Amino acid sequence: MASATMAGIHIAGEDLTMPVTLQMIDHARWQSDEQVRIDLSRIYHEAPLERLPAAPDDFIQSNLSAGHRFCSAFFNDRHIGALLCEDDGESWSISRCCVRQATRRRGVGTRLMALMSLEAAAAGRLLVVPCQGLTVADELLISRLGYIRDPARDGFVLAQDGMVNR
Repeated sequence: MASATMAGIHIAGEDLTMPVTLQMIDHARWQSDEQVRIDLSRIYHEAPLERLPAAPDDFIQSNLSAGHRFCSAFFNDRHIGALLCEDDGESWSISRCCVRQATRRRGVGTRLMALMSLEAAAAGRLLVVPCQGLTVADELLISRLGYIRDPARDGFVLAQDGMVNR
C-alpha cells in the first residue's frame, strides 16, 4: 500500500520524489487566475482524446460550471497534473487524471492520488475512483495504491487493514 511522505510516495521499494503539492481549482479560482486557466487547459489538451467525454476546454468549463472542482499537482509555479473531483456530500468521486507530457513517468499521478487520499481523509470523505473509462493500466495503478474494487459503488475505494474504507 502506498504512503504519502514529504519525500514522496513509496510503493514496493520505489521512491518517486517529484515534490508536488495539491491545489484545488473551483470555478471562482478558474475565473480569477489566468495561469490556472492556461495550465489546466494545457493539461487536458495533452490528454488522449478518447479519455475525455468532450473537447478539453468544454470538459473543463462544463464541470466547473456544474460545481465540480479540479485537484491539481503543483510544481515550480505550474499545474502539471489534474483530476476531476465530484463531491456528493459523503464521498469524492475522482476521475480523468491527466499529467502534462513533459512530466509523465515521474510519479506525478501517483503523488496526486496519494495527496487526494490524505485530503479526503482530513475532510471525512470516502475517495472513490469510478470504473467507467478506466484502462487496465489505470486499474493496475490504483490497485498498487491500495484501492480495491467495490461493486456497490461501481468503482474502487481505498482499503485499510484489509477492509474497504467506508
